[in-house]
Amino acid sequence: MSHESYELKAEARERVGKGSARDIRRNGKVPAVIYGDKQPPLPIVLPYKEVHLRINAGGFMTTIATIDVDGKKIQVLPKDYQLDPVRDFTMHVDFLRIGKDTIVTVNIPVHFENEDDAPGIRRGGVLNIVRHEIEFTCPANAIPEAITVNLTGLDIGDSVHISAVELPEGVKPTITDRDFTIATIAAPAGLKSEEDEGAPEAPETELVGEEDAEGEGEAENGEE
Repeated sequence: MSHESYELKAEARERVGKGSARDIRRNGKVPAVIYGDKQPPLPIVLPYKEVHLRINAGGFMTTIATIDVDGKKIQVLPKDYQLDPVRDFTMHVDFLRIGKDTIVTVNIPVHFENEDDAPGIRRGGVLNIVRHEIEFTCPANAIPEAITVNLTGLDIGDSVHISAVELPEGVKPTITDRDFTIATIAAPAGLKSEEDEGAPEAPETELVGEEDAEGEGEAENGEE
């Protein structure tokens, strides 16, 4: 289930450009733009405090908002925002106008459940999360708050792939060319060295390692 929708009051912005944006911020407001749905971009001004609170409350990028622009209400989804790198000050927000059939691409967090029912974790194994969030396409009016992964029955050396996750209707991963890894149950250091001596599961361990490295590489490029 998505975060609860909210409404922001805005004013249309006649002037655009750096000088105008500076003046807006000086007056305690945030410049923003609404675009999409085959309509021209609409520059607006929003109250700084409300926007900053929404960004820091969580779920900002996956929650539909209603923006009241001088009395006209527009449904939007935040697509991007810029923060001042030094002061953590909200500089600008981009919103996507939401139509009846709008499909959006969003990063959705991954939650894990039933760790107590995973034999591998009970034996001291460690949940190694390859992807803390996953990029999906989905209807703008049905964005899940999180994707839940069930760990029941997983043992040391097992891994969870996207194909094992029950996704809500209309929610599809943007990676379609492979059954990518979301998490693995890694052996604790002591047990790993014992398994290496016997090496009965070498091929499986190798396969998990390759996918794991691939996922970690992608994480370093922006997922973590």
